Amino acid sequence: MVDEPVIEAKQVSRYFLAAKKGLLESIFRREIPIVRAVDNVDITVNRGEVVALVGESGCGKTTLGRMLTTLETPTSGEIIFKGETMNEHNKSRFRGKIQLVFQNPLESLDPRMALRDIVVEPLERMNLTSAEKTSMFENALSYVGLESRNFAYRRPSDLSGGQRQRVAVARAIVSNPEFVVLDEPTSALDASVQSQVLNLLVKLHKNFGFAYLFITHNIAVARYISDRVAIMYAGKVVETGPTAQVMTHPKHPYTQALLSAVPTTENKDLTPPVGEVPSLINPPSGCRFHPRCPYVMEVCKTTEPPLRMSEGEEVACWLYK
Repeated sequence: MVDEPVIEAKQVSRYFLAAKKGLLESIFRREIPIVRAVDNVDITVNRGEVVALVGESGCGKTTLGRMLTTLETPTSGEIIFKGETMNEHNKSRFRGKIQLVFQNPLESLDPRMALRDIVVEPLERMNLTSAEKTSMFENALSYVGLESRNFAYRRPSDLSGGQRQRVAVARAIVSNPEFVVLDEPTSALDASVQSQVLNLLVKLHKNFGFAYLFITHNIAVARYISDRVAIMYAGKVVETGPTAQVMTHPKHPYTQALLSAVPTTENKDLTPPVGEVPSLINPPSGCRFHPRCPYVMEVCKTTEPPLRMSEGEEVACWLYK
């Protein structure tokens, strides 16, 4: 089967001002520092594929996901959806085919709206009759395991955390998208509810063939749900490849450190990465992981390693020439 990209990010960056421009800048003529949240990242999600984007909090995962769903505009680089570059002029055409499920459903669902209005909101741009919207709403709720007659006119505050996240998923799939970004969709839920939502997402993927980008810091969840995994560190993707291969034979020292910190029945001597996560305002020169790397060489301190193919994976590390 030939890989068919649904969405691609090519050399995508997103920078933010660390503070708003204001009086102090005009008085002292100081430049406002730049936060390099995402820095020259390449990532591809193919049709019907589940890619897990894994990394520590603050590494840029959510910002990358927001750019892929048009909620953030890249500072540089391009995002391509099914062969067409998205920009400010045409991105509204893609929004029905690209959806996002946020981390906390209580914050992403309007507390004043009935659930029917929340779920059909993505359909308002389409030329549909009221009967068609009702049918699509009922189907979407059925797909996520909720009965429309019991939930149509409830408010988010009437639901449990798991039910809210199911409504958020229903809103994402009601327009039959081709690509869905799932931003830590289970991290705010109890463990038992997490498993229910994960099983639901797997079922929807099998039934409808959605392409997922699953953002998570949980290695076990990434292992369970994804076909491929991309490891992100300090605004950079440092390793990517088939999930089973990356999980069993990690190449980048950061990936190795992440996996060594995951408790298993065999691994009871946990060794998390040493040192502190670098600042995205003033990141280290060369490889951004070099201050914490046990294999650091002189070249790591001065020259950034490119993401290159090595034994079926792509890895940004000078250990693999």
